[in-house]
Amino acid sequence: MYLATVDRPTGVVDRTRRVAPTVLALGAVSLVTDVSSEMVTAVLPLYLVTVLHLSPAGYGLIDGLYTGATALLRPVGGYLADRARRRKLLATLGYGLSAVAKLGLLAAGPSLAGLGAATVADRAGKGLRTAPRDALITLATPAPDLGRAFGVHRTMDSAGAFAGPLVALGVLAASGQAFDAVFVASACFAAVGVVLLVLLVREHRGPRPSPAAVHPRAAVALLRRGPLRPVLLGATLLGLSTIGDGFVYLLLQRRTGLAVGWFPLLAVGTSLAYLVLAAPLGALADRVGRRRILLSGYAALLAVYLLLAAPWTGLPGLILVLVLYGAFYAATDGVLMAVAGPLLPGELRTTGLALVQSGQALAYLVSSVAFGVAWQYWGATGAIRVTAAAAAVTLSASAALLFARKPRR
Repeated sequence: MYLATVDRPTGVVDRTRRVAPTVLALGAVSLVTDVSSEMVTAVLPLYLVTVLHLSPAGYGLIDGLYTGATALLRPVGGYLADRARRRKLLATLGYGLSAVAKLGLLAAGPSLAGLGAATVADRAGKGLRTAPRDALITLATPAPDLGRAFGVHRTMDSAGAFAGPLVALGVLAASGQAFDAVFVASACFAAVGVVLLVLLVREHRGPRPSPAAVHPRAAVALLRRGPLRPVLLGATLLGLSTIGDGFVYLLLQRRTGLAVGWFPLLAVGTSLAYLVLAAPLGALADRVGRRRILLSGYAALLAVYLLLAAPWTGLPGLILVLVLYGAFYAATDGVLMAVAGPLLPGELRTTGLALVQSGQALAYLVSSVAFGVAWQYWGATGAIRVTAAAAAVTLSASAALLFARKPRR
């Protein structure tokens, strides 16, 4: 099966490539940017909890802001990108803002307010860039092949996520465990990602839509769009039982007694599983149904929670949790966008994808803060048991929503 290249100015379809050049170029940008992002993600939980002595509830608030801060900005950025037909420009602004925010982490020092502001700026950049980037992928790829295209992109993305913690580990070792050095190196990688985006990615302009098609009323009407509504509601429900990577890794570190210096390797294990599984699961989703693969990913996440709540020790259990966690990301991240993309009109593709992402981001903000509070008052085991129960409920409810009528691919 070949993926057509449809983003040439002439509109000529090129079936000589398996993946559109736009997808490969955006994959290269995401690879470098994820090295930057995961360098910070791999060390930030440890920095906040062990160096700044943040409580679980405090960390939950920071972690929730890390993703939830994008919720309101995503649909605004998505709509502006559709309105101006400048998806590349909005993506560039988002990547650039995140690069500057990495230096903000350095300037914040031990100030929680400063760290919170830098975190919000970083996630605001992600909020601006994600929907335009994913819209460019959907507009460059025929609908039947979206699972494969997103799988290839997420494979390249996860290669960066795999390398990021290793780079952070090397920087920490070379700098005598100086977290500031990690933040500086992260900013440098982020800047390279912006340059690659400017040089390699081509804008998809397409025909100019009518003013009514991209009017704010049309954007709001997407919320009432029949085929999209169950996907939006289901994705938001699933987000309510999704806790952050940092919590998962902190639970694993406490369970196994892993030395602090090896903490970034937990993210490496997850990213390796994601890297191996993203493309195969994306292609499988095109064949057997994207909604089935999406729900199977959240079933893997439920299994992660159950394992974290169960009594076990040793390396096999640790490996199993990381593999399942990577499978969760491989089966959900790009696949959700492949589910939603064909349900949206081309002129509001970015806006619609942003709405789905915003629903999950808001839900994640709630779940992360709630988990941090639960950990502080009920302990880690009590908090993860409650989360596992919530995940079972939201998985069942989302499956009912997504398959209430004949599923669409």
